Amino acid sequence: MSKTNIIGIVLLVAVLIGYSLWMAPTKEERIALQQRADSIRRVQIADSIANAILLEEARAIEDSLSKIQAETDSITRPFAINDTLSDKLYTFENDDIKLKIAAKGGRIWSAQLKPFVTYDSLPLILFEGNENEFGFDISTADLRIVNTNDLIFEPFSTEGDSVFVSGQGITQFSVRYYPEKNDSTNNSYIEYIYTMEAEGFNVDFDIKFVNMQKYFARNMIDIPLKWKTTLLQQEKNLKNELAQTTVFYMNSANEVDKLKPSRKEDKYRTSGEIKWISYKQQFFSCHLIADNTFTGAEVSVKNADNSNRELKEMQTHLLFSLDNANNQEYNMRWLFAPTKYKIMRGEKLNLERQIPLGWEFFLMQWINRGPVLLIFNWLESFNLNYGIIILILTIFIKLLLLPIAYKTYMSQAKQRVLRPEIEEINKKYPKQEDAVKKQQATMDLYKRAGVNPMSGCVPMLLQLPILIALFRFFPSSFELRQQSFLWATDLSSYDSILDLPFNIPFYGDHVSLFTLLMTISTVIYTYINNKLMGTSSQQMPGMKFMMYLMPIMFLGLFNNFSSGLSYYYLLTNLFSFLQMFIFYKVVDEDKLHKRLQENKKKPAKRSSFQKRLDEAMKMQQKSKR
Repeated sequence: MSKTNIIGIVLLVAVLIGYSLWMAPTKEERIALQQRADSIRRVQIADSIANAILLEEARAIEDSLSKIQAETDSITRPFAINDTLSDKLYTFENDDIKLKIAAKGGRIWSAQLKPFVTYDSLPLILFEGNENEFGFDISTADLRIVNTNDLIFEPFSTEGDSVFVSGQGITQFSVRYYPEKNDSTNNSYIEYIYTMEAEGFNVDFDIKFVNMQKYFARNMIDIPLKWKTTLLQQEKNLKNELAQTTVFYMNSANEVDKLKPSRKEDKYRTSGEIKWISYKQQFFSCHLIADNTFTGAEVSVKNADNSNRELKEMQTHLLFSLDNANNQEYNMRWLFAPTKYKIMRGEKLNLERQIPLGWEFFLMQWINRGPVLLIFNWLESFNLNYGIIILILTIFIKLLLLPIAYKTYMSQAKQRVLRPEIEEINKKYPKQEDAVKKQQATMDLYKRAGVNPMSGCVPMLLQLPILIALFRFFPSSFELRQQSFLWATDLSSYDSILDLPFNIPFYGDHVSLFTLLMTISTVIYTYINNKLMGTSSQQMPGMKFMMYLMPIMFLGLFNNFSSGLSYYYLLTNLFSFLQMFIFYKVVDEDKLHKRLQENKKKPAKRSSFQKRLDEAMKMQQKSKR
């Protein structure tokens, strides 16, 4: 770079610096400029706040508009949920049942059995209220889940809101839901069809999905159904009713099973086929029965809080295959009925298995289903009081068991007339170490006299299945429900002559006279039997104590049981007294003793049982040595 260029650059820089210093604002001008900048900044901040407020207001307005638009869409788009008619109820009834069908969901809102009343004389309503649900979960084309339980159905082809079925014909009551109200053709709908005869407890129930494919999600191949019901208390004894209230179901192999009623909550799930599902109480039940089968099911039950007479909450989830949404139909029926054996048996679907007649043991169920029910049904045709029917049944059973009772008495009489000789044996072998010798001498005496000490036990064991069968029969017999006799107003429940102001543990808060009389008669019978049969107080004193303790224990057990059962056991004791008296007068014990003494002179015939018993004694004696 030349000297001339360097001088030029220096002068240019000096000029620029001088110009900057010359043109720089004074201190006063700088303060004025800063104040102006601050004013501009404040205006900008104010504008930003105002814009933010305006934006928030705009968003609020937009949200309001969105809500209004959503409400508008809900009225016009498919599967609109409109609650304006949610409280509307329609009545469909015949001589036996009365159904109230809700517009919301098109479901059964309440079910009443007209021929029956509750224990306190109210109309017998199995369930009632909006907490009961019956609806399908539908996946819609616009990616929503809609339950038909929330949709408003309208009556179709019916006149008026109440239909009574009379005469010999069959009447239908149907409700429909149209997914689009603005569809002038109304050729797409969901329909529930209820069909009823003039009498009976059956209601045919058909569900149709007509031209609905365009409203369903494309990937929907199954429609889940939820049926939820809270059953109401019908009987006086809440504890007994809870113990028999649960869910029953039958699979395609005709196997009936149930959830355990003793649990506060129970659940069962199956992917197999189910023929019917029943919400069963002590004497009444609600059934949903498929014409074919349901595919897969989950059932559950749990105790309610017992407020407003609520008993248990039942719930079922079923799965229905969607083969053709444009013309899909499901056929089933409702059965709201008393669990009376004759009615349940008449359906030919093993519904009678819900009645606890002792199905676990073939002999017990045969006794209840055979002679007991036959006698009950036969005597029922004469319009007799059920107290008289139980009396006749008791006489029949005692006559049937008379040969067994006589054989038992004769066995005990033979042992009684040999009692002096038994006492001599006891004196001969008083020591404990001589117990085997004493037993051998006693058995030898019985063998020579021709007495089998076990012959009295076998007949008693033969009576046991009958006693247990009737123990199951009376508390579950619908025939006894609300049937009065003497002071008992309901033979299916406990009778009470005194209501206590407090609860006694293991006894209750009332006094059942039938149970009290049964206990007293049992104690007297035990005492007389011990005296008459000459039972020694020194022989098995613990067993003798138990014989008197058991009736006292039964006093607490039977106090809350069916009064018909206590009445039956009381009659059994009274007839046993009569039998014992007749046998005592008929049997000449002196002649019996002479015959036994003559038997001792004859060569003893050893039975196979006696041979085994002798061998067992010899083995026992050998092991002691």
